[in-house]
Amino acid sequence: MTQIYFLCTGNACRSQMAEGFAKKILGNDWRVASAGVEVHGLNPLAVKVMAEKGIDISQQTSKLIDPDYLLHSDLVVTLCGDARDRCPVTPPTVKKKHWPLPDPALAAGSEQDRIVVFRKVRDQIEQQIIDLAKVRNL
Repeated sequence: MTQIYFLCTGNACRSQMAEGFAKKILGNDWRVASAGVEVHGLNPLAVKVMAEKGIDISQQTSKLIDPDYLLHSDLVVTLCGDARDRCPVTPPTVKKKHWPLPDPALAAGSEQDRIVVFRKVRDQIEQQIIDLAKVRNL
C-alpha cells in the first residue's frame, strides 16, 4: 500500500482538500493523511467548497506532523513553501513533491469573493491528484 502525506502550514485548507480528494480519487491502494507544521483548525470555506464536489471533509481535523507517519511515507507533498522549508528531514526513500499553491485563507473581500479563491485552489488540487493517480510509480 502506498502511503502519502499532504503537508501545509496549518493543516486548515490546502492539505485538508488534498486529503479529501486523494481518499476519493486514489482509492484503497493508498494510505492518505494530511498535517501541518502548526495547527490552525479546519477552515469552514474549505469544507464548503469540497462539499460542492461531493466530498465531505467536515470530520477531518487539523493535525501536527506525525514523525512516524512521515518517516514511513512513500510520498510527501508540500502545498506551501513554509511547509516545504519547515518539514522535518526524511530518509532518502521518501519521495517529495511540492505543489506551490496560494493560501486561500488569505483571500480578502466578501465571503463570495473568498469562495472564488477557494474554488480555484480546490480545482488545482483536484487536478494534481488526478495527475498523481495516472502515475502509479511515483
